[in-house]
Amino acid sequence: MTSRKDIMGIKRKETILVVDDVPDNIAVLSGILRSDFRVICATGGEDALEVVQQQPVDLILLDVMMPDMDGYEVCRRLKADITTREIPVIFVTALSAPLDEAYGLGLGAVDYLHKPCHDSIVHLRVLMHLERRNNSLALERLVRERTADLNQLHLDIVQRLGRAAEFRDNETGMHVIRMSEMARLLALEAGVPETQANILLNAAPMHDIGKIGIPDAVLLKPGKLDAAEWEIMKTHPFIGAEIIGDHASEMLKMARSVALTHHEKWDGSGYPQGLSGLRIPMESRIVAITDVFDALTNERPYKRPWSVEETLEEMARQSNRHFDPRLLQIFMKILPDIEKIRCQYADSNDHFCQTNT
Repeated sequence: MTSRKDIMGIKRKETILVVDDVPDNIAVLSGILRSDFRVICATGGEDALEVVQQQPVDLILLDVMMPDMDGYEVCRRLKADITTREIPVIFVTALSAPLDEAYGLGLGAVDYLHKPCHDSIVHLRVLMHLERRNNSLALERLVRERTADLNQLHLDIVQRLGRAAEFRDNETGMHVIRMSEMARLLALEAGVPETQANILLNAAPMHDIGKIGIPDAVLLKPGKLDAAEWEIMKTHPFIGAEIIGDHASEMLKMARSVALTHHEKWDGSGYPQGLSGLRIPMESRIVAITDVFDALTNERPYKRPWSVEETLEEMARQSNRHFDPRLLQIFMKILPDIEKIRCQYADSNDHFCQTNT
């Protein structure tokens, strides 16, 4: 006999729902199963659908020929509802024609028993399908756990690569964490679905990965770059896209897009492709805002930290030039939440956050 544990760790009997409009049939099936399972009953289709919405059910024994709503329609509705579609359904019916059986199985039932049923057959079939369901659930849990572990490892590697690029550019690794969290928040406020916003959170740290391929003489030069050096620097989006490559992963696709286009500007004056307006992917228009905001408000070896007021004034001047004006307006509206992120992941030399903690 199969059994599962509740959240207190106590074994419980699986719940079997028997659905039949004839009380004697319910009594027979209940008698077969009651010693090993918790059996509940419904005398019609509507009643059965109401029961499964009110309590967990592990398996359903379902008659076909019932008034008002037959078993086929009950099964169809169960399988159409995301909350009940995984419950195994076994038809128990006097309809024995092969076409009837094929129709029932085609609706998603796991088995089809013909009345009158032998006690041991009913019991064994119920055990078999519960065991299959429990094994399937256990496998799904294992796959989810392994997938979560792999995703976390994947994310750790991506974030560390992003931080490596920032450290090489004389920036702190916390920069990529802050600007990524800000990007997720801005994306959500701009109406991006949560799933995509979370992908952006994980993709944004790779935005400057291409700087790994820029020579030290250019990347670490303390003074202003000359024209030739600037042309070299402007290749880092292409290098970043090459490092990430073409991949089936949604996260890496977005990371490649951000790496390639986050220096494009709304008015078309950016690089490397001179894209403008809505031709710039939304994820890159978002990252452009959060990257610049965080870079300006934090100290670097070559600059003092700007105040938030100075930073917002400059960014407002760049609305419709560097930045998507709608996204920038949303960013300014959520500034209190942006500041919380900034201080949550603050650098040790961030005097603003130390003063306001």
